[in-house]
Amino acid sequence: MAEKGLTVDKKEVQNPQEFTQEGPVFTPNVDIYETEEQLTLIADIPGVNKEDLEIDLNENTLTIYARVKKEGLPGTPIYKEYEYGDYKRSFTISNVIDQGKIEAELKNGVLRIVLPKAETAKPRKIEIRS
Repeated sequence: MAEKGLTVDKKEVQNPQEFTQEGPVFTPNVDIYETEEQLTLIADIPGVNKEDLEIDLNENTLTIYARVKKEGLPGTPIYKEYEYGDYKRSFTISNVIDQGKIEAELKNGVLRIVLPKAETAKPRKIEIRS
C-alpha cells in the first residue's frame, strides 16, 4: 500500500524468535487509522487466502500470521524481483480496545482489522449544569 510515486520494499522480520518453517518471513506494511469509535488496521498481505491467515489475541498481543503458498512456474527464472515468504506482525493492544468486539476481513490481499474502543475510552462531552 504505497502512495503514488513511493516504492515500498518487503522487510524481513527481524526478531529474536526462531522460525521452524523454510523461507523468509516478512513484516507486512500496515496503516492504522483512528476515529472516536475505533482503530482500523489495514495490512498488505498479497497472495494470502483466508484459510492461510491466523489472527490471534493473547495477553494483549494481537498477532497476524499469514502463509503464502509458492506457485511453481514453468521454466527457469531469468529476472526476478518478487520474493515469496510468509507474513508476521504483532501489536500490543491496550484496554482502550474492546477486545471482545474485534473484527477482521480479508479482501484482495488486504486485511482490515477493526478494533472498537471500549465505552470508557470513547471521548464524551460533560454536561454543565447551572
